[in-house]
Amino acid sequence: MYNKRTTKTKGTKTVRYKGKVYRPPSEAYSLIVQVTYGCSHNRCAFCDMYDDKNFAMRPMEEIREDFETARRLYRHVERVFLADGDALMRRTGDLVEILGLVYGLFPECERVTCYASPTSIQIKSEEELRLLREKGLKMVYMGLESGCDAVLERMDKGHTAAQIIEAGQKARRCGLQLSVTAISGLGSRELWREHAVETARAFNAMNPEYIGLLTLMVEPGTPLEKWVREGSFHVLSPVEVMQEMELFLQHIDSPGSVFRMNHASNYLTLKGTLNQDRERLLQQVRQGLAGQGLKDEFMRAL
Repeated sequence: MYNKRTTKTKGTKTVRYKGKVYRPPSEAYSLIVQVTYGCSHNRCAFCDMYDDKNFAMRPMEEIREDFETARRLYRHVERVFLADGDALMRRTGDLVEILGLVYGLFPECERVTCYASPTSIQIKSEEELRLLREKGLKMVYMGLESGCDAVLERMDKGHTAAQIIEAGQKARRCGLQLSVTAISGLGSRELWREHAVETARAFNAMNPEYIGLLTLMVEPGTPLEKWVREGSFHVLSPVEVMQEMELFLQHIDSPGSVFRMNHASNYLTLKGTLNQDRERLLQQVRQGLAGQGLKDEFMRAL
């Protein structure tokens, strides 16, 4: 899989930035300002996103300076993304101040979003999450990766599927929109069936507004890359990925969720709304099983 559910692109608006710039694909034209550095977990076996920095809170003075600079630089800012990998870990008071700064400087802003981990959602009270929603935090992005506990444990995700589901349900209950990603192929050949079925069930339990599926890409220097090299992890072939996707779609039941499998890592592009488009999506996957429309491996490079 390509573990980077975020992408580094030329169109992104940034000010000062420490380390590599990552953001969700849907934040391609958002103003990105770091309010934390790195990822609060940063131990997932498949991920190398924040290997260049340690998790830390960015000084509020610098955050204010960047937003003020951005106001001078950019005439119109409709969306703001608070980076890095777990901005929700900041104190609620800090986030309320940051949201006030954003909407005060950018009255045209339509939404503010950030990454959230199951931990950062769970340590905040429902009152705090509702306050953040009231102050203008519209949506959080959270990684499920897999609904299979055996896969999550092997990948050192740091949470069980039940804990991730509980966090997602809490975010939705507090009025936050929820965008959740999972990784096709993360179960290897040994657990692909469990990964497909239990990931679908986890999505069913959360019923998020947005579901994103990426496809495994093995990043150099990660524990996963070592396992592949040693032969203890077997990467799925494109056809096996399609078999897994077929099983996943047969078990998904998340009415109203916008479904996207259009990341650069994916062999096949799928777009639709569940559950109404499930049969069409299954038909496209079955065409992929027949070898139609699959992306060549070299086209997955970013």
